[in-house]
Amino acid sequence: MDHKKYRPAADFSLSGRTWPDAKLTHAPRWCSVDLRDGNQALIAPMSLSQKLFFFKFLTGLGFKEIETSFPAASETEYKFTRTLIDNGLIPGGVAIQVLTQARDHIIDKTFEAVRGAEKCTIHLYNSTSPTQRRTVFNMDKQDVLGLAVRGARRVMEQAARYGRERFTFEYSPENFSATEPDFALDIIAAVLDVWRPDETHRAIINLPSTVEIAPPNVFADQVEYICKNIPFRDAVAVSLHTHNDRGCAVAAAELGLMAGAERVEGTLFGNGERTGNADIVSLALNLYARGVDPGLDFSDIENVIEIYESSTLMPVHARHPYAGELAFTAFSGSHQDAINKCLAAKGGNPVWDIPYLPIDPADVGRDLNGVIRINAQSGKSGVAYILERDYKLTIPKAMRRHFAEIVTQKTDGAHREFMPEELYALFEQAYINVSAPLNLIKFSENTNGDCYVTADVALDGSLKIIEGRGNGLLSAFCRALENDLGFAFEITNYSEHSLEYGSRSRAITYVQIAGKDGAEYFGAGVSESVSRSSVRAVVSAVNRMVAPADIYI
Repeated sequence: MDHKKYRPAADFSLSGRTWPDAKLTHAPRWCSVDLRDGNQALIAPMSLSQKLFFFKFLTGLGFKEIETSFPAASETEYKFTRTLIDNGLIPGGVAIQVLTQARDHIIDKTFEAVRGAEKCTIHLYNSTSPTQRRTVFNMDKQDVLGLAVRGARRVMEQAARYGRERFTFEYSPENFSATEPDFALDIIAAVLDVWRPDETHRAIINLPSTVEIAPPNVFADQVEYICKNIPFRDAVAVSLHTHNDRGCAVAAAELGLMAGAERVEGTLFGNGERTGNADIVSLALNLYARGVDPGLDFSDIENVIEIYESSTLMPVHARHPYAGELAFTAFSGSHQDAINKCLAAKGGNPVWDIPYLPIDPADVGRDLNGVIRINAQSGKSGVAYILERDYKLTIPKAMRRHFAEIVTQKTDGAHREFMPEELYALFEQAYINVSAPLNLIKFSENTNGDCYVTADVALDGSLKIIEGRGNGLLSAFCRALENDLGFAFEITNYSEHSLEYGSRSRAITYVQIAGKDGAEYFGAGVSESVSRSSVRAVVSAVNRMVAPADIYI
C-alpha cells in the first residue's frame, strides 16, 4: 500500500464559524432520492411496477419531496414520471423532483415528462470541480459558469411555457465539496441571479459531496460559507446531498444542518453509488433519539426493511443503526447486566434512559426479546434475564454466578449463540430434580412435635431407608442424609416461588448448601407440592456435592 500517491483534499477553514455551537432542534425537509440516485446504483434497477410500489411506500413513510427520475436518461424513467402524473398517483402535498443536466435538449425532455404535475422541483446540475472541469469536460471556470447560467435560463423559459406556478427550481454544483468555495459561490450566485427567487417562487441550492473527500467538519465549514454569502438567502433553501465514501455521510449531513442547511437529500439505509448516500433512517432516528420529531414514520422497521430489501435486492446489515437484526442486541455480560438492572429500575418513568439502548426498541416495532442474547461473552445477568423472561425462573444471585460459569463453558466450546430453550435445558440438566447418584423414591413426614422424616432412597442403585428428626421438614431430612448416608452439609440459602398460576400450579425451590470443606453447591426442585420441591432441591444439591464436578454439564 503506497499512501504517498494520495494527497489531502484542498484545505478550507472558515474563520468565525458558528456551526459548532448550533443545536438540531427540528427536522429538516427530507427528500428521498431512492428512486433516482439509489435506483441507478442497483445491480438490477427497479422495474416500472416496482418503482410505482416504492413511491407509494415512500409517501406512506411521510416523505413530501421525492426525486423520482432522470426523465431524459431512459424510457423507463420517462414513463414512470408520466405514469405518476397521468394516473393521479401523487398525493396532495407531495412534490416530485426530476433531475436534468444543464443542456437544452435534456431540459426540454424533462419538462415534457412532468407536464401537468401540480408540484414539481426541477433539479438542474453541472459539474464544477477542478478535475471535472479540466479533465472530463475540458472547460475553464467561465465555460462552466456559462453552462450553468444557460441551463438556468432554459429552465425559466420552459417553466413559463408549462406554468411557472407549478415548479420549484433547484441547482446543484456537482462535486461541490471538491470545488473551490469561492467559485462554487460565484456559480450559485449567477444561477440565482437568473432565477431571482422570492417568497412566492423560492429556490433550492443543493450542496453535494458527490465524492466524500474531506472530514465532516470541513464540509460544515463549506456549507456555512455558502449559507452566509449567497444572495437571496431568505428565499433559498440550502440542501445537502452527502455521499459516504469516507463513511461519514450521516455526520456530514448533521454538521451541514448545524451550519445552516434546511434540507437533506438521502436514501433509506444509505443506498447509492459506491459506498452510498446519507442514510435517512439513521438521520431521522438520530433526531428522534434526541427528542426531536423526525417527521417520518419508522415505527414498523421490519416492514421498511422487508420492502426495501425486496425492492432493491440489497440487504440491511445486521449491525445497521436502529434497523439491523443485532442493532439492539447485547451479548456482553457487562452490557447485559446494565440493561437488565436499568429496565428493572425504570418502573413507570416515561423518560427512556437505558444504557446501550439509545431508543426504546418498541418505538421501531421491535420487542425486548432480542436485546439480550447468549454466547460465550455473556454473563450472569443476561442468563438470568433470559430464564426469567421466558421460563419465569427467579434464580438467586449466587446461583446465577455458578450457572453463568456453566453457560460460558458450554458456549465457549460450541462457538455459537445459545437459544433460550438450550439455556433452560442446561439449567434443568445441571440443577432441577437431579437424581444420581442419590435418587429420592418417596418420603413421609410426621409433625407431631418435632418433624420426623422417613425416606426411601437409592444410592448408586442400592435401596436404603433413611430417617431423621429435626425442627422442620428440611432439617429432619438433612439429618437423615447425614446420620444414615454420611452426607454432612448445611443449607446456606433457600428460596422458592411458583412457576404457574392456577389450582395445579407448580413450585420451584432453590437451595444452596455448604459442604464440610466450605464449598458451595446448588440444587433446584420442581413439584406441585412445595414440600416435595424443597426435598428434591436438597437431593439435587447433594448430588452436585458428591458427584464429579462436570457430570451434569
